[in-house]
Amino acid sequence: MTHQPAVSVQASGTREARRVAVASFVGTAIEWYDFFLYGAAAALVFGPQFFPSSNPAVSQLASLTTFAVGFLARPVGGIVAGHFGDRIGRKRMLVISLLIMGMATVLVGLLPTYAQIGVAAPILLVVLRLAQGVGVGAEWGGAALMAVEHAPPSRRGLYGAAPQLGVPAGAIVANLVLLVASTSTREAFVEWGWRLGFLISFVLVIFGLVIRRRLTESPLFEEAARHRPARVPLLEVLRDHPLAVLRAVFVTGASTAMGYIILTYILSYGTAEVGYSRNELLIVVILTSVVQLGAIYGLSGLADRFGRRKVIAAGAIAQAVAALLFFLVFDTGVFVLALVACVVTVITVSAQYGPLPALLSDQFPTRIRYSGVSLGYQLGNVVGGGLAPVVATAIFTASGSSLLVGVYLAGMALLALVAVALTPRGEA
Repeated sequence: MTHQPAVSVQASGTREARRVAVASFVGTAIEWYDFFLYGAAAALVFGPQFFPSSNPAVSQLASLTTFAVGFLARPVGGIVAGHFGDRIGRKRMLVISLLIMGMATVLVGLLPTYAQIGVAAPILLVVLRLAQGVGVGAEWGGAALMAVEHAPPSRRGLYGAAPQLGVPAGAIVANLVLLVASTSTREAFVEWGWRLGFLISFVLVIFGLVIRRRLTESPLFEEAARHRPARVPLLEVLRDHPLAVLRAVFVTGASTAMGYIILTYILSYGTAEVGYSRNELLIVVILTSVVQLGAIYGLSGLADRFGRRKVIAAGAIAQAVAALLFFLVFDTGVFVLALVACVVTVITVSAQYGPLPALLSDQFPTRIRYSGVSLGYQLGNVVGGGLAPVVATAIFTASGSSLLVGVYLAGMALLALVAVALTPRGEA
């Protein structure tokens, strides 16, 4: 059963809706720049810097595990922000989430290494990664709902894709910064070059805060707030909409799992196991993210025309096929083929990822929507994105077969297909 608000979303005006969508995109891009910068650094330098070991595989796995830790904290951020976002407003939580994320990222750039302060270094790194997870977990629900709830009813898929566009945009900037930093010598990059990207975040966060403070609150939230607000939105979500949350977990999990394989896992796997250079893979990720920007925009528009369920289901089917073929192509060690494999696969991801905010928003009433979409989406990111690089590394380490990694990703896609098939039609 879907829950559509009675008040017209057009009351906020098309110009304001566009301004909110742009602000959602910019703020989310900044937060994901921070998040992806950590992921890339975890794949490239954090192992020897914070988890030195005589076995490089152990060091690498420990480093990637801290990347996953951030995802474990995301539901916490989503739950807390969801509670206050449903009670006091979406806008305030967007400002708070950006501050949390920005401060944690800058502090990572200033953090001493294991060689300098011993075991305190990895402990502090994990704490800061947890803070990043809380920030991103708080961020997404507010950004997505501000965009969807200001949008014209017939364009909710396209406008709602604004925060999704921030993901490849953040990845592009993060990897460009690392690419520029890596033009220094290997020793200089490992010692200090990687820190520059984290310190740049300070400027970006100030820029994002200026934009977000100028936004107007969601008209749908203001209408709902005039009636009886939920006292504990999360409890109402779990009591009345548990299946909607479960569907959101699996619909989200597939696209995020495949996405993070491309954006983080291949950086370590491709250099250590296949023989690509670090810069080759950074370029692959950047170009793939550029394609994803266009794919998310175009496919989200199609979802408004043909239905979000249909587009997401088609993307899940295509991802299952692409996942089985991905490593066969990537493992050739040929740069152009690696790029083709990533580009084709990320298009299947985009078909699911772009229309997702509008699809999830349709499943919860306005008064508890922030809590509902945040919980489902962030748990899906734990099951999918956060664990994917770790699971892929463990599968390959245990079996030596990249094909089995593809089977795992195809299985995630099939679970998403089942979940979206069970999603009520409504506006979706």
